[in-house]
Amino acid sequence: MLERLPSIYIVIMASLFSSQVCASTTTTQVITPSVSTSAVQSLAPVTTAQSFADWRAQLRMQALSEGISPLLFEQALAGLTPDPQVIAADQSQPEFSRPVWEYLESAVSSWRVARGKALLAEHAKTLNAIESRYNVEPSILVAVWGMESGFGQNIGSKNVIRSLATLAYEGRRNAFWRGQLLAALHILQEGDISPSAMLGSWAGAMGQTQFMPTTYRQYAVDFDGNGRRDIWNSSTDALASAANYLSLSGWQHGLPWGFEVQLPVQGFDYAIADGQVRKTLAQWQALGVRPRDKISMRKLGQLQATLFLPSGHQGPAYLLLDNFRSILKYNNSSSYALAIGLLSNALQGEYRAPAAWPKHERMLSRQERVELQTLLNQLGFDSGNPDGIIGIHSRQAVRSFQQWQSLPADGYPNAGLLEKVRQTIQAAP
Repeated sequence: MLERLPSIYIVIMASLFSSQVCASTTTTQVITPSVSTSAVQSLAPVTTAQSFADWRAQLRMQALSEGISPLLFEQALAGLTPDPQVIAADQSQPEFSRPVWEYLESAVSSWRVARGKALLAEHAKTLNAIESRYNVEPSILVAVWGMESGFGQNIGSKNVIRSLATLAYEGRRNAFWRGQLLAALHILQEGDISPSAMLGSWAGAMGQTQFMPTTYRQYAVDFDGNGRRDIWNSSTDALASAANYLSLSGWQHGLPWGFEVQLPVQGFDYAIADGQVRKTLAQWQALGVRPRDKISMRKLGQLQATLFLPSGHQGPAYLLLDNFRSILKYNNSSSYALAIGLLSNALQGEYRAPAAWPKHERMLSRQERVELQTLLNQLGFDSGNPDGIIGIHSRQAVRSFQQWQSLPADGYPNAGLLEKVRQTIQAAP
């Protein structure tokens, strides 16, 4: 999987129940992580076996062996110390997650749609040129632009080198962050941006498209022809870089990402909505799956799709095509990819609100998710390590329990399911 992190952290809690805490800023409508001052103040120091000075010296040796100049290294890391806010963000495990419908409603807010439409018109010439070269539609690119940085208004204010150095020294995935830090130093040496201007999120995601440094080095392009790949200050470079990323991730021009569908009222096997079962649209149609809007499934009949129930069998259903998978390569969160698709539709005037969400259902807290995983394991349904993250194994465990209890096997955990599992444990001999 290609490593890109703006959203692994931006939407991790919004999509715990759909594949991956989100907060919208009122001015730019950007969904970004937040770290409270109290969290920073109460954070216990991370114990490391090596001093930061010793770690820095070893990093310097490695960087110079990779061709980084001593002068650049010293400029980039001069006076640098670990950032406690970055460590707080990395260690943060919020107790409550945001419902997927709230995340999606924010994604297609009236502000974001209106602003996106205005920018589609304003940048039409550039977007058309990008489309001609990379075969990615303008509406998708502007949707990514809007979700990642509020159309360039919020690219992050953290010094990327400091953030990555902090994570490489004290973070949970030291080797990964060290690789990102070295990639960032190479970017500086290549002259695309200065150390002081290399700003981004606490996790090192950079610019208007929130690329990680390794992603930047592989996919960023100089589309405006000024000799620099500047995704911070050039919307042209940022949009073209996103297009290049999606194009090389398999985007198919002219085909939909997916669409909302209606399922049969009686007798439908929800277990096949597990993200793994792929059928042609013609096969889905034969099972009674019908598009909610006027889309010719017959015309697209041989395309492969998976069925997605972001909030279980009581909420909307979607058939997802290969272009959805391309968006997932940009950001591996089903909630994020669905938001991009819906926002793209809205920018083309093709959006209507999804079918009713099960807003009466209470979302599980992290503690309750851990409890659910623990109890499922006790019943013999392997949900993996109880960590509060509802991933593939946990969903399959939920689905197997639901089948055992003759419940709709949608794999969706909620308060009602947890109570059913508790009762089953209590009734066990």
